[in-house]
Amino acid sequence: MIQFEKFTLANGLRVIVHQDTSTPMAVMNIMYDVGARDENPERTGFAHLFEHLMFGGSVNIPNYDEPLQMAGGENNAYTTNDLTNYYIQLPAENLETAFWLESDRMLSLAFGEKSLDVQRKVVCEEFKEHYIAKPYGDVWHKMRELAYTRHPYRWMTIGKELSHVENAKLEDVKEFFFKYYRPVNAIMVVAGNVTTEKVKTLAEKWFGDIPAGEKYKRNLPQEPEQREERQLEIKANVPLDALYKCWHIYPRLDRRYYITDLLTDILSGGGSSRLYQSLVKEKQLFSNIECYHYGSTDAGLLCIEGKLVKGVKMEEAERAIEIELDKMKSELVAETELQKVKNKTESMMAFEDMSVMNRANSLAYYELLGDASWMNFELEKYGSVTTEDILQESRNIFRKENSNTLYYYSGN
Repeated sequence: MIQFEKFTLANGLRVIVHQDTSTPMAVMNIMYDVGARDENPERTGFAHLFEHLMFGGSVNIPNYDEPLQMAGGENNAYTTNDLTNYYIQLPAENLETAFWLESDRMLSLAFGEKSLDVQRKVVCEEFKEHYIAKPYGDVWHKMRELAYTRHPYRWMTIGKELSHVENAKLEDVKEFFFKYYRPVNAIMVVAGNVTTEKVKTLAEKWFGDIPAGEKYKRNLPQEPEQREERQLEIKANVPLDALYKCWHIYPRLDRRYYITDLLTDILSGGGSSRLYQSLVKEKQLFSNIECYHYGSTDAGLLCIEGKLVKGVKMEEAERAIEIELDKMKSELVAETELQKVKNKTESMMAFEDMSVMNRANSLAYYELLGDASWMNFELEKYGSVTTEDILQESRNIFRKENSNTLYYYSGN
């Protein structure tokens, strides 16, 4: 069990303290309840652009990295379709430096044309390098548009198109910041060699007088049930033909999410998994194949993707996948096979929990989902999954009318 204490400041900032005296370090993790799904469809890529802008200086601190390095700390951030996360790790005796730096960023960034210009260029380069110039780089842009018709998971975190970031104006960026990056929309976890008393004092001192902001009420367009299969063909200058198949699955808080998570491991969790054994080792149709899901908060996608061995026909490769999925839909998996993926999940979670940084991140994430204490019940949820559950969900998910297929042909 991960122990923690929780309190809320008058401005709505939720603070979670997790004490671990076995380390000399402290971690501060700030999670904002905003991701790419919250963007205006005409102005996408903003949540990710912000992750970069947050390092371009805040209202009273022109350079973020220097004082942190002086305090022996390191930091980073990431953005997903669902959330934005910033984290710092530093020696516990320098904890106040983290409070000083992060509170100034939450108060206000140093909005300036120059900073925006620099970060905009960085993000545009990243877009070009990873999503335009890179082989298969456009796959998930295309696949999201194919699989989602209404929900804002239609676009990736980097943005729907390059022009949205290229044309980002200072006013748009300011508006986005003051709408979402407010205490009332944030969760702060402080973990490591800290006491609740000290964290309370520092939180009041540094964050207490930041204006609360308005609580963001999420009201996103819901994705209607998919009723017919969708397919798309792409020809591009890539080394090998590739096949991508996606099916709609369930939101993060649905019990069936856990069933699906184990199901993807049965199909693709390592060298002894079904797809690898059958399609890579025995039939030698794919050079590699993976099955995974996005772990998204709203209803996500389960994906199977693989690069075909040269000379293998797309139809033959797809048929071979269908045969494996038909087995999942017609026969119970063995108890031993299910137990094996449960054990793997358990050891992975135990490994993740070893780092105080990961614990802080998980506490913030589960609090964002609804309650930080839920992280202590994850194992039970996986444990309760039965072989019948796996069979039932295989039938629910792998229906033709729920599928989206991308045939990616090498055009040489």
